[in-house]
Amino acid sequence: MWRGEGGLDPLPDSFILQPPIFYPVIPYVTTIFGGLRAGKMVMVQGVVPPDAHARFQIDFQCGCSLQPRPDIAIHFNPRFYTNKPHVICNTLNCGRWQREARWPGLAMGRGDSFLILFLFGNEDVKVSVNGQHFLHYPYRLPLSRVDTLGVYGHIFVKAIGFLNSNPFVEGGTEYPTGHPFLLKSSRLAVPCTWPLPQGLWPGQVIVVRGLVCPNPQEFTLSLQDDSAQRPMKLEVSFRNRTLAWISPWGRKELISAPFLFHPQRFFEVLLLCWDNGLKLALNGNAVGAASLGQRALGRLRVLRISGSVELYCVHC
Repeated sequence: MWRGEGGLDPLPDSFILQPPIFYPVIPYVTTIFGGLRAGKMVMVQGVVPPDAHARFQIDFQCGCSLQPRPDIAIHFNPRFYTNKPHVICNTLNCGRWQREARWPGLAMGRGDSFLILFLFGNEDVKVSVNGQHFLHYPYRLPLSRVDTLGVYGHIFVKAIGFLNSNPFVEGGTEYPTGHPFLLKSSRLAVPCTWPLPQGLWPGQVIVVRGLVCPNPQEFTLSLQDDSAQRPMKLEVSFRNRTLAWISPWGRKELISAPFLFHPQRFFEVLLLCWDNGLKLALNGNAVGAASLGQRALGRLRVLRISGSVELYCVHC
């Protein structure tokens, strides 16, 4: 059965995620809802044009004014005009650039697709490129001042995502994984079915990200047992504004958490498998756990998603 996480429930505002941006026109500037804080992630995925002879930049800015120019807390600047692509990071404070930091060996060149993930910690930002850690840059201005993202230069951007880090990872050294967003993908057409040929095992993470439709009727995540048992279901009721787990034996347990599945609002569901069951997080906030038994996990072989949602990412 489900049990809530200890402590008080988070404020509802902490559950609201900023929706992803698809195919923005560059240069592109947008407000970062709620600003930046430790634990937040920004993901940028796109393609370097094959004729890229100059550079592009991703700036985390303290404002968006044109005059005077805003301070830039983190200036991330890949350059391709030499045979050795590299990245320059710097900070603009009161109109003056500080000492630049340079990282060679950028595993990204002309014509390449990329996924850049910025993970904001207490003291610095860590950056991975295509799933591999590339650099960390210590803050020179307070992270709390950052409220704007700017993308400039010779680059084609497919998507920009604003996410929270996995709430169940505490003190781990493993670098977080960025899972690409897809728009209008046939693989994500609802209802969709994802096979789990090896079942589930402790440490495995299931991530589902998407958008609630304008007039939602129902939304269900089902984990199908390979036996004749009924599936385990995570069920969203739009009529009652409740979230519940339904066991294979038909028992229904309500999950105590702010209801976040509102029309045309972005959501993220994360299921972490542990020794005896599943832990659930909604939009980066842990909300409960279910005890199932390790053998029961291994028998779950199919994930099925149905209902009034448009999916952007499914990872098992």
